[in-house]
Formats: sequence, C-alpha cells, structure tokens
Amino acid sequence: MASPNGGEDFEISLLSFEKLDRASPDLWPEQLPGVAEFAATCKNPIATSPPKWMAELESEDIEMLKELGSLTTANLMEKVKGLQNLAYQLGLEESREMTRGKFLNILERPKK
Repeated sequence: MASPNGGEDFEISLLSFEKLDRASPDLWPEQLPGVAEFAATCKNPIATSPPKWMAELESEDIEMLKELGSLTTANLMEKVKGLQNLAYQLGLEESREMTRGKFLNILERPKK
C-alpha cells in the first residue's frame, strides 16, 4: 500500500535545484544575430506618438474605451445588446418622424 506522503515525496524528487546562468552567451546564444541590438536602437512608436486614430480621441472617448475594456464577456454582450436595442428604437422613432413629415408635406420637393 502507498504511503500517504508518497505523492509529495515523488514531487520533491522531481524538483531541480540547478542554477542556470542565462547571462552566458555560450549557454544561451542569440538566435538571430543582431536582433537584440536592433531592438534596443528602435524606439517604441506607440510611446513616442499615438496612432492616427487615437490622436482624434477626446478624454471621454479614452475613458469609454477603458471602461469597455474592463468589462467581462457577459457584461460586454449585455452592453452590445443594449446598443442594438437602442439602435432599433431610434430606427422606429425615425420611421415615425419620416411618416409624419410625409403626411405634413414637409419633405415635398419644390416644383420647378
């Protein structure tokens, strides 16, 4: 019969206490020569200037993006459904107003 600590003993026997020196170029050669130097010389373009689409955003827009980014999947789906319902309601209201304008002859083209 197995001892109650048999699983723990087995896990402890699998641990390695070897220290690997990752600074050594002999042990960990650079996979693509020159890439590290090139990456160090390149500046992060996002840090220096925001993308063109972000330059036009106002602080309220950025706050909305942060808020939407922090939502869970379920909450985001709820938000999307709410926006779809709002768009549908606006479509119905616009349809009613267009019909009203038609009956009041507001949208009539001028006669030449």
